[in-house]
Amino acid sequence: MSYAIITVGGKQYRVSEGERLLVDRLALDDGATFSPSVLLAGGDGDTRLTPSDVVVTAKVLQQAKGPKIRIGKYKKRTGYKRHTGFRASLTQIQIESIGGSSKRAAETKPAAPKQAAAVAEQAPAGVPKGYDDLTVAELKEQASGWNAPALAAALEYEQTHAKRKGAIAALESASAEKEG
Repeated sequence: MSYAIITVGGKQYRVSEGERLLVDRLALDDGATFSPSVLLAGGDGDTRLTPSDVVVTAKVLQQAKGPKIRIGKYKKRTGYKRHTGFRASLTQIQIESIGGSSKRAAETKPAAPKQAAAVAEQAPAGVPKGYDDLTVAELKEQASGWNAPALAAALEYEQTHAKRKGAIAALESASAEKEG
């Protein structure tokens, strides 16, 4: 990923690797690393709005103060003058890396191929090739081209294992078209 939109301290920032930012004060020591929450990840021609597998790593460089802001109040003909100032407390961070996977996503990904292999072993012989990888929308499109035994096997498989309501409805309508 070449960029990400993260949220730190209630504000959103578009960041890329190696970039330095001044954000509102974080309660972290200098040199500490943390992972802000990622709202969007993009680059390389694709954009993911739910980047559950993208992790942004940031490092705290230093705690700093913002520029001094002078505030003056004045009312004419009354002699009322007040001056005050303000300096924001900020933290300078550097984006170390964008990408990789979180521990939670890394733990679930290896388990998925084992599950798919176990489900593939249980699938009936008449189910079309690559059936396990089809989404409901793809299944609806492709089911019209299948023969009656393949539709029956796929329907039997859905009813016993997957139980996707949309897939069952698509297969039933496709088999009704073949019969009628």
